[in-house]
Amino acid sequence: MKHLILGNGPAGVIAAETLRKADPACEITMVGAEDAPPYSRMAIPYLLEGNIQEDGTYLRKDKDHYGSKNINNKVGKAVSVDADAKQVKFADGSSESYDKLLVATGSHPIRPPIPGIDLPNVHTCWTLDDARAIASIAASGKRVVQVGAGFIGCIILEALAKRGVDLTVVELGDRMVPRMMTGKAGAMIKDWVESKGVRVVTSAKVERIDGVGSAPVTATEQSGGGIMGAIKNLFGGSSETSPAVVEQSADEMVVTLSTGEKISCDLVIMSAGVRPNSAFLEGSGVKTGSGILTDLKMQTSVSDIFAAGDVVEAPDMFTGAPMVSAIQPNAADTARIAALNMAGKSTEHQGILAINVLDTLGLISSSFGAWEGLEGGEGVEYADAKAHKYISLQFKDDVLVGATSVGLTQHVGVLRGLIQGKVKLGARWKAELMNDPLRVTEAYLACAQKPGVLNVASLNI
Repeated sequence: MKHLILGNGPAGVIAAETLRKADPACEITMVGAEDAPPYSRMAIPYLLEGNIQEDGTYLRKDKDHYGSKNINNKVGKAVSVDADAKQVKFADGSSESYDKLLVATGSHPIRPPIPGIDLPNVHTCWTLDDARAIASIAASGKRVVQVGAGFIGCIILEALAKRGVDLTVVELGDRMVPRMMTGKAGAMIKDWVESKGVRVVTSAKVERIDGVGSAPVTATEQSGGGIMGAIKNLFGGSSETSPAVVEQSADEMVVTLSTGEKISCDLVIMSAGVRPNSAFLEGSGVKTGSGILTDLKMQTSVSDIFAAGDVVEAPDMFTGAPMVSAIQPNAADTARIAALNMAGKSTEHQGILAINVLDTLGLISSSFGAWEGLEGGEGVEYADAKAHKYISLQFKDDVLVGATSVGLTQHVGVLRGLIQGKVKLGARWKAELMNDPLRVTEAYLACAQKPGVLNVASLNI
């Protein structure tokens, strides 16, 4: 049995290891698009901060880890899949056959069609090459514009702030992290970030990026005219022309916003979101939406083809609707489920749960599940803007289905436990939480610590 895994990020690596454990005799080939050991993109900001070296981003530190498990590594970028022939073709002209195929190709950063986006010092922050390019420019005092203040953007923001750059963040939405935070919570994070010296511009779009000059410019001014002339004449200066050297950086850029503001900078970082890498599946028969559509076994619409990780659009835990959740916990879970089913061990995922826990310059925020609420549900929120503390709870009947919090770290585990466990609170504890949402720990202890109910202590948080 030959298992072919496309993608060597966290999902690909966990799937390969799970397959090896489940089927010691099978053949496993794992394909990555970059000529580097399998690494975590989420570790790149820590590399930029200087907390780790490049090898600190590697998913497995032992150089012989994959060899010892008889996992073959290949460098290549898939360009097509022939499901009938069970063969994948790659950009370099090579091909690989398979008995079972796992697509774990992850996502790629969005590059909006902005004039100037291809200038040399406009970068995404997604690969080790990106990190090297950013690190070569983002020194203390350099002016940086970051486009996007979503989850990944906030992680990058922290790394840049620690490098001592002069940072301006531009976000199209009306608040920071708009896809995981309510209006009040996102505004609270913005206030916190700005108090730490980072400028944040919301409800603004980058219209264009222009390069400025290519070398130091020598300008000639008439000393007898204008302000310069007036000053020279006042102090007895001559009326002859004189050269004035105006230093102009070869790499300087000007970012123009939809508000009309123009921001000069040395570096632009695009963090405007990601999209699943699934275009190469066109013509394969694999159904896609925003990502690759799967069932709870991570099986696609084509026999013997599975998918896992950021590329997947699987059923949501509460609604059953297809959902892309590009976060590492879900990547790990879907990879294990897919691998077990590939090995013939029938296993189902419990459904995709949105999980976001973020540290933004020391302020912890989190959101879980249907944090915006469900139709027919109820919600409550508590906010203390001055203390940067906030919590929002969303219910469907007596079950907590979603939550958002800022500055309340002690509640993170129990919120996830109540939501993921679909714990029934009963009329009494739901009413208590509607009256005082800060009592979630009490509610957890009263309702979740029962046989058969998910124990938060067992959660990987």
